[in-house]
Amino acid sequence: MIKAIIFDFGNVFINLDIDGFTQNAFKHFKIDDFSEEMIAFNSFYEQGLISTEEFLEFYVENFPNLSEEELIDIWNFILKDFPEHRLSFLKELQKSAKYKLILLSNTNELHIDWIKKNISFYEEFKNCFDAFYLSHDIHLRKPNRDIFEYVLSENNVNAKECFFVDDNNDNIKTANSLGINTWYINPKTEDITSLFKVNGHLF
Repeated sequence: MIKAIIFDFGNVFINLDIDGFTQNAFKHFKIDDFSEEMIAFNSFYEQGLISTEEFLEFYVENFPNLSEEELIDIWNFILKDFPEHRLSFLKELQKSAKYKLILLSNTNELHIDWIKKNISFYEEFKNCFDAFYLSHDIHLRKPNRDIFEYVLSENNVNAKECFFVDDNNDNIKTANSLGINTWYINPKTEDITSLFKVNGHLF
């Protein structure tokens, strides 16, 4: 029996433009690919292992033709709209009190700052959850096994009693390896509001 539902944030509730972000970054940085150093710094930042100041300093040093404001705009380009029907679905789910609701997201400080500023119902959204984990707060990130073990331990739930929704297959694979039930959601063709329609056999 499912007792807890663990949700990703990006491309589950808020829409992301991953391809658009990549192409926009390549255009402004005048590069064809992200260097290993850039990927490492992005990962450090996502885990809260470096500050926003240190993160921006790295990019200013490597791309001195761009201002901090321009770099922030490039970084936040990935973030798009948050359809309110998804919030309505979540609020109904919370009202039912059938499941512990958990958010587990690889999210950094600049992205959350943008969301707080641009998504008027962010606090209302956050308050729907019994637990709310952002990678930069807990210094762990998906798809690493330890972040899932942390969530299971913190919430005192068994893996087999959990259901996890994510749009990243690597994250899904790790969850599956621990015995967590999963839905690898396709944001182009599926919506979180069809959670029970698609996965009704598990609930």
